[in-house]
This record gives sequence, C-alpha cells and structure tokens, in this order.
Amino acid sequence: MHNPTLMDHFKNPRNAGEVEHPTARVMFENAACGDIMLLTVRMEEGKVVEARYKTRGCVASIACGSAFTELLIGRDKARLAEVTAADVEAAVGGLIKESKHAAVLCIDTLKKLLKSLH
Repeated sequence: MHNPTLMDHFKNPRNAGEVEHPTARVMFENAACGDIMLLTVRMEEGKVVEARYKTRGCVASIACGSAFTELLIGRDKARLAEVTAADVEAAVGGLIKESKHAAVLCIDTLKKLLKSLH
C-alpha cells in the first residue's frame, strides 16, 4: 500500500522527539482525521538548525513528519514559507489519495510556525 521511501521514514523516523530549548514550539490538529503534529525548531542566525516532531496519527502522517523536518533544516523564514504539501509528498515518494492529508498536516503546522516567528 505505501511505497518503500514512505515506509523507511515510518520505520526509521528522522528527527523524532522535541528540541531542547526551542526557538519555537507549535502544535496543529487536523480536525477532520484527528492527527496531531507537534513541531519544535531551534533557529540560529535566522535559519533552522534543528527541527523535531511528534505525531499522533497514521503511518503516512508519521512518515511525512520525518521527511518534513528534513526539508526545514537549513532554511530561513522566507525559504520555510516556500515549502508545500507537494514537497512533503515528494520527499516520501508519493502518497495515495487517502493519505494526502498527511502532507497537508505538515504544511498547516508550518503555517502556524511561521506565524509564531514574528
């Protein structure tokens, strides 16, 4: 059902957990499916140097959170705003129709992060 890249992120999640002494900490819940993502980031000199996540949700949401954090590291605020659901989906090797909400969960969490960085 899920592709090998997605399953690798699910079985071997990158950046799971929470950043100690984060610059920002945000949580977003998808009201439609109940999935929740907690994202913590540490920024230095205006760039994300560490990003970690915790997700309560389906296989795809957990895998997308892993790939999502990898996409964030090294970006400044302007480049963070460029990350799309399609980028997250591509990073996990694609999503089936029923799992596309997982990439959207990441972007909704990112939008909340960007608002908190004012």
